[in-house]
Amino acid sequence: MTDVVDADELLRRIRRGRDRAAEERTRWADLARDLAATEPDGARDAAASARAYEAVLRVLDEIVRPGARPVEHPAAEGDGVRRVT
Repeated sequence: MTDVVDADELLRRIRRGRDRAAEERTRWADLARDLAATEPDGARDAAASARAYEAVLRVLDEIVRPGARPVEHPAAEGDGVRRVT
């Protein structure tokens, strides 16, 4: 049950996945903001989901448009994570 697809179809599928990841990242980030004041644990979980979709989005962006986004270090984004050496 293997589909054989050409490069155009593969690119369409990757773009569709990228668009979905962008929608989900926004949805989870909005939920995290909404829950921040009333439900900190839920907000933390939603923020983790938003970051996971952000990672997927970055990977798919790099496939579709190589080099278009600058490389950023997650610890520099101010999310409270410190690098320990």
